[in-house]
Amino acid sequence: MRIIVLGGDGFCGWPSSLHLSDAGHDVTIVDNLVRRDMDVELGVQSLTPISDIETRLAAWKEVTGRTIGFANFDVAADYDALARLLDEVRPDAVVHFAEQRCAPYSMKSAWHKRYTVNNNVNATHNLLTAITDLGLETHVVHLGTMGVYGYETVPVDLPEGYLTVSYPDRHGDMRTREILYPTKPGSVYHLTKSLDQLLFQYYAGNDRLKITDLHQGIVWGTQTEETSRDPRLINRYDYDGDFGTVLNRFAVQAAVGLPLTVHGTGGQTRAFININDTVRCIQLAVDSVDQVGDRVRVMNQIAESHRVSDLAKIVSELTGAEVRQVWNPRNEAEANELQARNDHFLALGLDPIRLRSELLEDEIELARRYADRLDPERVPAKSYWNRDRAAAPADAAE
Repeated sequence: MRIIVLGGDGFCGWPSSLHLSDAGHDVTIVDNLVRRDMDVELGVQSLTPISDIETRLAAWKEVTGRTIGFANFDVAADYDALARLLDEVRPDAVVHFAEQRCAPYSMKSAWHKRYTVNNNVNATHNLLTAITDLGLETHVVHLGTMGVYGYETVPVDLPEGYLTVSYPDRHGDMRTREILYPTKPGSVYHLTKSLDQLLFQYYAGNDRLKITDLHQGIVWGTQTEETSRDPRLINRYDYDGDFGTVLNRFAVQAAVGLPLTVHGTGGQTRAFININDTVRCIQLAVDSVDQVGDRVRVMNQIAESHRVSDLAKIVSELTGAEVRQVWNPRNEAEANELQARNDHFLALGLDPIRLRSELLEDEIELARRYADRLDPERVPAKSYWNRDRAAAPADAAE
């Protein structure tokens, strides 16, 4: 297939691009490299030394003999460039990662909230409009988030996108219909993914676009089989309080002898997936386009669910690291229960990687290898959800 990967230089986009290319697809990456600019803004670098995009692509060609195309423009701001590329490539699929992916970053300030909405919603709508205007038969595969469901305790396994509801009509007769599962975003980032769902629902219904929306859990791990083939292909390893996902931060803290910081009680339950399963799921979603019907196909891209406190315990048992409870900067429940279905991917053959595997030890060892690049001041979470930032205790970042 001809595949365009929007946001193909990022944490999930880069290894997914390599995986699709290695599977024999003709891949073109689109990225404006803004994630690298955010490193400069935040004063933090990837724990792993990531190469510039030109070196990455040259290394991939040298190692595999395969060429990945690259276009540098802003999908959210340059509609004409996007439309020209789509018209030139006429892709069978577009994998859409071109969104600001971080909940804490989206909550840092009014500017960051506005940027996240403008970037994410415009990127998605530009893509859908361009495909419609060009009359393309392109399958859109979008990386969403489990966070659109919210993090309340509900007495059911979260379904894959849709809920059947019953209601009485005006005559008192009971009716049923299927609706999108009601969203309850916990940040401006999650809000944009909820808005994406409505855009997808409209364009699938009105213009018959083929769309798969992947509700992904929190990613742990950083390297895949493809990114491990050459040091120039290495994926980024975020550990900071904004972009570092919880388990990756724990791995880094354990590797350098810092306490594992659990926000609040640690009773928050989240869904998780390893980065290797992320790239496999992207390929499974792309390759199964024949299963996309008249409505948006929603697939929960997860492997398992855990409490944050349990994650810390697992890492502590592996490494002997101290576990420390700290103030929670997020506006969320102290504890919740969460289970979700992932029937679609299981039916497509996914055999999920579980947390208690050698890959977790590999990530801790990788963190030790590059420990000299770590800035301990950047590990604590400093983006506050509370409107009254003065409410944060003086030692909140410790």
